[in-house]
Amino acid sequence: MTRYSISFDDGAMTFPAQDLRTVAKAAHEVVQEAEDAGAWVLGGGVESQRASVVATDGRVTDRPYPETKAVLGGFAIVDVSSREEALEWAAKIASACRCAQEVRGLLPDPTV
Repeated sequence: MTRYSISFDDGAMTFPAQDLRTVAKAAHEVVQEAEDAGAWVLGGGVESQRASVVATDGRVTDRPYPETKAVLGGFAIVDVSSREEALEWAAKIASACRCAQEVRGLLPDPTV
């Protein structure tokens, strides 16, 4: 099995506010389907109002949005047998969330 990241940028979900409940329900149904299939690892929306950057010396700098370079809106990690299967889950998430999804393979860690 291989893990894949499925994600979208903050601001990609451009549906009308009154559709939020419908979109949230559809997204939760896809998550439940992925859990039932044994593919779901982790996922969720990302708070985009503030980012904390931790430097190599441990110093923490808080940056208000939108000063951060790129802002992730949400993500899912799936563990599946093929890239094609990851793309199928991404298509379901894209449909539920009404926005395009980016799929990237996660490099395996041979020590884990």
